[in-house]
Amino acid sequence: MFVLVVNAGSSSLKYQLFDMDKQEVLAKGLCERIKIDGLFTHTRLSDKAGVKQIAIPMNNHADALKCVIDYLTGAEYGVIKDMSQISAVGHRIVSGGPWLIDSCLIDGPDGKVMQSLRKCINFAPLHTAGHIQCIEGCMTIMPDVPQVLVMDTSFHQTMPKKAYTYPIKIDVAQKHAIRRYGAHGTSHKYVSQIALQYLGKKDAKIVTCHLGNGSSITAVNAGKCVDTSMGLTPLEGVMMGSRCGSIDPAIVPFLMEYEGIKPEAISDWMNNECGFKGMTGKSDLRGVRELAANGDENAKTALSILAYQVKKYIGSYAAAMNGVDCVVFTAGIGENDGDLRKEILDDMSFFGIEIDEAKNNSVRDHKDDPVIDITGKNSRVKVLVIPTNEELAIATDTMKVVSGK
Repeated sequence: MFVLVVNAGSSSLKYQLFDMDKQEVLAKGLCERIKIDGLFTHTRLSDKAGVKQIAIPMNNHADALKCVIDYLTGAEYGVIKDMSQISAVGHRIVSGGPWLIDSCLIDGPDGKVMQSLRKCINFAPLHTAGHIQCIEGCMTIMPDVPQVLVMDTSFHQTMPKKAYTYPIKIDVAQKHAIRRYGAHGTSHKYVSQIALQYLGKKDAKIVTCHLGNGSSITAVNAGKCVDTSMGLTPLEGVMMGSRCGSIDPAIVPFLMEYEGIKPEAISDWMNNECGFKGMTGKSDLRGVRELAANGDENAKTALSILAYQVKKYIGSYAAAMNGVDCVVFTAGIGENDGDLRKEILDDMSFFGIEIDEAKNNSVRDHKDDPVIDITGKNSRVKVLVIPTNEELAIATDTMKVVSGK
C-alpha cells in the first residue's frame, strides 16, 4: 500500500511517499515559493542520483501537486508506475478546532469535513488556507483516491478542562470556540510513544520539547496529553523563529495605539515579525547562533530567552504532573542544537536532571538511532533525543482510516 503524505503551508508543500508494507519512504520533496516563482526539490531515496531541484512556475497548490505526481511517476526520477498505485493521501492539518477531533476521511469537496476545516482558518491562519488549497488540488488531480485529514490537535484532546479553558467571559468563549487546542500533536504523540517503549514504563511522566522554527512543549502522563504550550493558535507558548510566543495581552492594544498597527495586521505582526526575527533580523537559529558568536548582544539574549522559557515549561509541567520521569527533545532545533539542550537543563538539580555532555555533543553522530540517550550518570530523570517522524505517523493514521481498522 502506497500512501502519499502532504504537509501544505501558505506557499509551500512538503511530501513523502511511503511503502507501508515495508514502512519505507520511497521519495520525498518540497515545493517552495508557490504563487511566487516556484522551486521544486525531489529526492528518490533509493540512490543519490535521484535528487532533482528545478525552478518551475507553480501558480497554486494544484500546480505543485501535478509537479509532485509527474516526478513520482516519471521515467527518470519516479518510484511508482502511475498515480493509480497511490492508495491514499494523508494531509497534516495544524488545527481541527472543536469540529475535527480524530483523523477522518474527506467526504467530498463540499461535504461536512471540508466545511468544518474551513471554519478552522482563524485558529491557524498561517497554515489552514494552504491546507485547503492543497486538498482541493489533490481532489482535482486524484478524484478517486481517498483523502484523509490527520489533525495536530487530536493528541491534545485529553487535556482536562482546567488546562484548556481560558478565563474569559464564558459565553464569548463558547460562542467562538475559544480554548487551548495546542499544535504539533502528531510529533508529541510519536516521540512520547517511543519514549514510553524505551523506558518500559507505561505510566511514565514525560515532558516533550518540540523545538523548531515553531516550538511547543507538552506534558504527557501515561501516554496522554495533560497540558501543552500552544493555545487557541500556534502563536502562544515559547518564542519562535518569527512568533513572539506568550506576551502580556495588554501589549497588543498598546502597539495598535502607539505604533499604528491596524487590527487586521496585528496577528501577522506577532506571527511574522517577532521572535528571533524581531530581535535579531534572523528567524533561523543557525543565523542567530552565528550572530551571537560574533558578539551580537541581542542574539545572545534571544538564545537565553528561549532556553529560559523552555526550562520554565519543564518545571511547571513537572509540578502539574507531580513529577517527571523523562524529558524528550525533538524537531530541528531540539534534535540538532546541543548547546541549547545544555542551557535548558543546566541548573535543574532540584529535579535531579543531569546530562552527559559527551553524549549530548555527539548526538549528530547517532542521528539514525530511534532514541539517543544523553542522560547523565547521576540523573534521576531520563533525557532523550528522539528524531520525530510526523510523516510516518500521518501515513499510519491514514492507512487505519482507509482500511477501517
